[in-house]
Amino acid sequence: MQIRSIYRAFLLAGVFVLGGMAGFAQTDVAASLYGAFTGTTTANGVQQSPSNAAGGLLELRHIGKPWFGYEGTYSFNRANQSYTQLAFACPAGSLLPCFTAQAAPVKADAHEVTADWIASVKLANLRPFTLAGAGMIFDVPVSGQASFVECSILNPLCVSIPVSTKTTTKPAFVYGAGLDWGLLPHLGLRLQYRGNLYKAPNLTSLFTSTDKFTHTAEPMLGIYFRL
Repeated sequence: MQIRSIYRAFLLAGVFVLGGMAGFAQTDVAASLYGAFTGTTTANGVQQSPSNAAGGLLELRHIGKPWFGYEGTYSFNRANQSYTQLAFACPAGSLLPCFTAQAAPVKADAHEVTADWIASVKLANLRPFTLAGAGMIFDVPVSGQASFVECSILNPLCVSIPVSTKTTTKPAFVYGAGLDWGLLPHLGLRLQYRGNLYKAPNLTSLFTSTDKFTHTAEPMLGIYFRL
């Protein structure tokens, strides 16, 4: 009888553990809206000033254990850049007037694809989580040309010169944290913050690249559907 009692206790414990793990596991798809806020970089006599923008994120996520989950994401946002030559000195002995380069704006879109590791805990209908991963950012100019404006002493009204643009691809490190709030059995809200660390894109050959790391902060609000 004692052996049977021990066996039943082990059996009940196993059922409890498996049931808990099944309740913890989650596979979902999610869509979020976010704001992209990127810092300015300055190097090699060039200042690069990205514009802030709104964007959207799609996620496919699976969490099987408290400390092991993964996801794949795709995001899109406008990523306009403005390049300014900080100084343009005339060569020694030159008789020509010096030119001062004004800001050269480049309209562009940013596409990002990432693969992330997820760690989370489940507390009733709440699931706080953290994430870390890597991916690629593709900055694609909207047009094949941009306008570069330069002024001089002889031409104070300035002149606009067309310059070619180019697409860039940069690897990115991704990190973040957030909270899933279950509202219905298969539907909930997802609040999260994601950060991207990558090298600033050079979308025109007119300027030397700043070749410096920049950071984009992305606070997000979205919904998820549990499969």
